[in-house]
Amino acid sequence: MTPKPNPGTRAALPSTTKGMGRHFTSPRKVRNPQKSQSYVSFPGQNSKRQRLLAHLDDLLNHKSTSVPPGEPVPDALPEDPAVDMETMVITDTEETGDHESRSGPQHIRQDHFFSSWKSIIPTIVRPHLEYLSETLGKPLARQMSSLSACSRNCDKRLTNITCLYFDSFASIAVWCCECVTLPQLLVHNGLFPTAPSQPRIAVSVELLGFYRALFERSCDAINALASALHTQYTRRGFHVTKADGGTILEPFRRSLGHAIQWYDMLQVEIEKNVEDILQECRNTIASAKSHTVPPSPSSSPRSPIKHDLSPGSCAPVLVQRCPACFGGQDFGHLLDNGGDIHVAMDGNFHHRHRRSAGDCPPFYHPVYFLPKPQVDNVGRRIDTARKRPPRPCNMLVPDEAIDQCETSYEAADGKKQKAAMDSFDDTGIMALICRHDIPLFFANIDTPGEQQKYSVALIEHLFSLIPIEANVVILYDVGCVLARSLMKYDILSHNITSRIRFATTAMHAYGHEWACQLVYNPRIVKGLGLSDGEGTERLWSRFIRLIGIERSSSRQRRIWLIDRHAASIAKDMVNDLGDWLRRRLKKGIQDQGSAAQKVLDECEFTVSELREQWSNQRAAQLSIRARMFFIYFF
Repeated sequence: MTPKPNPGTRAALPSTTKGMGRHFTSPRKVRNPQKSQSYVSFPGQNSKRQRLLAHLDDLLNHKSTSVPPGEPVPDALPEDPAVDMETMVITDTEETGDHESRSGPQHIRQDHFFSSWKSIIPTIVRPHLEYLSETLGKPLARQMSSLSACSRNCDKRLTNITCLYFDSFASIAVWCCECVTLPQLLVHNGLFPTAPSQPRIAVSVELLGFYRALFERSCDAINALASALHTQYTRRGFHVTKADGGTILEPFRRSLGHAIQWYDMLQVEIEKNVEDILQECRNTIASAKSHTVPPSPSSSPRSPIKHDLSPGSCAPVLVQRCPACFGGQDFGHLLDNGGDIHVAMDGNFHHRHRRSAGDCPPFYHPVYFLPKPQVDNVGRRIDTARKRPPRPCNMLVPDEAIDQCETSYEAADGKKQKAAMDSFDDTGIMALICRHDIPLFFANIDTPGEQQKYSVALIEHLFSLIPIEANVVILYDVGCVLARSLMKYDILSHNITSRIRFATTAMHAYGHEWACQLVYNPRIVKGLGLSDGEGTERLWSRFIRLIGIERSSSRQRRIWLIDRHAASIAKDMVNDLGDWLRRRLKKGIQDQGSAAQKVLDECEFTVSELREQWSNQRAAQLSIRARMFFIYFF
């Protein structure tokens, strides 16, 4: 009989023998309940807290109240602007990690801070445009020592602002009154405030514009910009110190973060105003055209190739994002000949968001991301449809082959966990792009796997913006699996499924079964040309710099970063669309066409004979006998 180990020795500790050798675990020490469960209340603390909360509520509501008795009266403005740089501190990280509940004094202050910015942004659009029109094509003006824009004899109020420029920073005196607000006066003179009210620091608009251009070419690098400015100022003899002469390690990081974020919101507001004006012009032109007499068919005969096409137009948002794909007026090309529009989809699970990073109040309405309720509604509809018996359908590809494809690819397994949900609340994004690799829409993935609700939501949203006669070819890694689901279950309406043809992406196609490739490989399917569907991979390579920043940013800021970066990429690609088409025509059509023609010339068979042989081979390998062979051996 084995002797019992003595208490308190190592042998008496709990252990396990799994793995190599014996492993001991330290016991959990029992806490004293008198120390861990007893609450001590300090006399007068509760009443003091209530007084401070009431005073804070009065300040947030802009009420003039007296300071609670017994409390020191703070100064209106600090003597040294470098000591107290911001009156508001915004942190993205929540200690509890619960981003759903937004209660408490800190969240109230955050909501009020963001609301103040939202109310100020529309008021500084005109001053900013006036400054841009005055300085366009001119060298930068020299720094000013004071600012004032009063046209009447108003009571002026003096505010000392520390202004950050490219090469130095300086403190200027700003006189504001009832004629113009402090933010309007600063923006009109090329300075952007770092706080909505009572700012202590303002940043040069030219410096913010330079960072915006840098962000479009790289990624969000506020810490790098703040550190670089501090180093540049120090080397040039401009030191930031406290009132007692001590140095400040990071004097501009938080201020620059606020200025960059809300300066971008100013650009978004300007873009929205421009788009509203353009849309009003489009509506006016469309209304004028509707009153004109349409030309008779004899005066403008259609081409024989387009006699069966239907007139129509896509939504303006699609035409702006890719005029080559959606700017046409005739739709109805047969799917067997390639259809009208080619798009591609893919999911990426590197763009995650840590749950512990928390959230902030909503400040930006994304233009590329689908709303979460829209995606969740599609998911509920899919779950409801799958509870019904599947419809009988005649698939060209055997179900056994599609099952093998579904097993081979993780994207086809919506239940496979690709990210730990206890650590991440957003696990990735899914993109829809056109055949010219321009991003069209995104869907935020907040489930462990790549469920079909994201791809179906993107497809449904696309079809809501195109004419009812337009036919679409969709390239997807597991297009065969998604096509079978749409045929068996009532997920999308027949009006949509009848105008869709699925294909796999060119690179991923060779991982599918041969029977699947015969139907879904874009290099074999007729009418797809050189559309490979791999533009999503090229898009992900341009987003790679944002991965690390997204995980530690707030939820709202992550969506803002991706959405604004996608807008920058789309703008560059639209501007480069002509060169893109020229390169593809030269390398794709001319070079590859010449090489293919050379092979055909060296062959002893005609093109018609080769096509007939290929048609017979395809029919034989998709026949019932081939299916029985596949079932028997696999």
